[in-house]
Amino acid sequence: MQKHYNVHFTKSARSPTERYFLDPELGHQKDILTEDDIYCSCLAKTLCHVPVPVTVGFYAPFGCRLHMMLDKITTLMQQEARQRETEELRRVQWRPRPVRGWGVPQLLWYLVFLQPIITELHLRRKNVQFLFIRFSAWQYAGTDKLWAGLVTTLCEGIRHHYGALPFSVYSVLGNKPTTTATSFCQREWHCRRRVCLALLALLAALCLGVGLLYLSLGGHALGPHGGASGSLLKVFGGAATTLSGSGLLMAVYSVGKHLFVSQRKKIERLVSREKFGSQLGFMCEVKKEVELLTDFLCFLEIYQRRRLRVVLEVTGLDTCYPERVVGVLNAINTLLSDSHAPFIFILVVDPSILAACLESAGNMKGTADNGYLFLNRTVTLPFSVPIMGRRTKLQFLHDAVQSRDDLLYREITRKLRPPGGEGGGGSEGAQLLAVETQAGAERAQGRIDAEAARRIQEALFCLHDERDCLYEYVPDNVVSMRRIVNTVPITVRLLQQQQQADFGGPTPRQAVAWVVLANQWPCRLSWVLQCLEDRQQAGGAPDGRARLWDVFCDNSRELHTMTKALQNVLDLDGDPELFERFLGADFPFTVAEAQSLLRCTVNLDHSIRRRMGLIRAVSALKPPSPPRSPTQASPTAASGASNAGRMAGQATEAHHHHHHHRDRAHQGKSRPVA
Repeated sequence: MQKHYNVHFTKSARSPTERYFLDPELGHQKDILTEDDIYCSCLAKTLCHVPVPVTVGFYAPFGCRLHMMLDKITTLMQQEARQRETEELRRVQWRPRPVRGWGVPQLLWYLVFLQPIITELHLRRKNVQFLFIRFSAWQYAGTDKLWAGLVTTLCEGIRHHYGALPFSVYSVLGNKPTTTATSFCQREWHCRRRVCLALLALLAALCLGVGLLYLSLGGHALGPHGGASGSLLKVFGGAATTLSGSGLLMAVYSVGKHLFVSQRKKIERLVSREKFGSQLGFMCEVKKEVELLTDFLCFLEIYQRRRLRVVLEVTGLDTCYPERVVGVLNAINTLLSDSHAPFIFILVVDPSILAACLESAGNMKGTADNGYLFLNRTVTLPFSVPIMGRRTKLQFLHDAVQSRDDLLYREITRKLRPPGGEGGGGSEGAQLLAVETQAGAERAQGRIDAEAARRIQEALFCLHDERDCLYEYVPDNVVSMRRIVNTVPITVRLLQQQQQADFGGPTPRQAVAWVVLANQWPCRLSWVLQCLEDRQQAGGAPDGRARLWDVFCDNSRELHTMTKALQNVLDLDGDPELFERFLGADFPFTVAEAQSLLRCTVNLDHSIRRRMGLIRAVSALKPPSPPRSPTQASPTAASGASNAGRMAGQATEAHHHHHHHRDRAHQGKSRPVA
């Protein structure tokens, strides 16, 4: 029986990403592509192209959903790497060199005798390999220097993956890649003549010394006439052998020292010293170790004929003490942020908790008074995990009602299923149909990726087009520029996935303008979106043609009353006059466009909206007013009561004035009126 799958957001054939998440064993829930799958796919594709080093702010409240999304992102990035490896192999017909097994002797030969050169061919390579390392800050929460645990975990992960011997040899005899002075050349390797000549000289001296010693021993056998010449040969032979042998032994000793004393032990030894913070050059020594590791990765990039990216996933940071959190962020900003460092950091944190943690750090007073601003200095690609969608919630509920054994069996059967079809017992026609379907899906995915690349280029061109006014709203801060540029590809890809089923919608220029709006005025934009959400939940659907600026003007007074409670969040916003010009004249977004772009927004912190919603809900919880007397409810009686103190001679007004004061004396209790 043929099974039909209902995949949303696309009307064409399924991409490899979608086919990975389809599981025909699960029935009517698992075969639906969830919202989390689409978000993870767009983030994974962006991380394959984004310039390094980059720090991704994976913003979301604490929960197991984060780790499941990280696993999906890891799988999708590995799939993208395999696909690009296949395409690069078709283009150049060069296979990557192995670094394990029988490839170790060749790697050692290149490390000692050859000098790597950065060529144009290497810079144009598209194939990439990812090395994933996870750092749980909770495991190092008891240490005083949490940043040292981050650095040592990174060093130990790379050392374990590539082996201790190649890195030890590179630490002693290796040389960092260089570029030619004139122009790019085609040769990636040059012979290290000095090393070859030095090694030949040592070997020649060693052979000469051994030969002289052999001749000196033969001189004793010649009799008394050869004793003087034999002793002279023994002296010269012993000196040559000692010098050459000591040079070789020193090289072997240095390699063995680095082999048994890893970088992790070096850093731990430096940290464990008393008063290590007062020692001059302590952080410089740690920086040198990190630079040595970075140069080793650059060497391996040229040797393996592929780009290398080290993905370090940092979790549990919002459960540590404030001073230790500051140390980790400073380590990312200073120790691990070289321009050629191939690092991708993924900070899995709750921004509201981490901002409060930074503000309470005693050693950051005056520097991180606003935790959000300090966090923005570190994060160059914000990714706010969206609210759980309908299909994602249904999938979680479907998995929750199943037992652990059922889930384990489903995972094993999915891994054992052949990639060409659902099982190995199908007919030849069914297998041929599956191959044709897969080829058609790959072609369709190729067209989708090509269209996404075209839209991304169009959106990025709007940022630096001098005929467009958008560049005027981009801040002068370089970190903010990188944050905007890194966010545009994810937003455009999500927008394209949304427009596959819903033709039309925002243009690439509107998408990049929306990214700038969320980056420059997160508080004001969150307030407008929260007001629209509250109005929709109250039953009054807002007009889709209404402008966002009009919505902001209608609710600006209420935002002004929350200034004290939202002071740190309001400090994130830019110039208010530019905000008025942005939404009022240059980019007059409507409510319908905002609702369409909100599903593609990843650089807006959702914790700001949640905080605004809570404050607004609490302010609406006013105590019920006590019932008032008819004299208090009547404007005529109230005006008569106020005039009774000024006018005399009217008994009726005085009578009402008397009852009015008695009612106030009884704390507002209603009293009968005569």
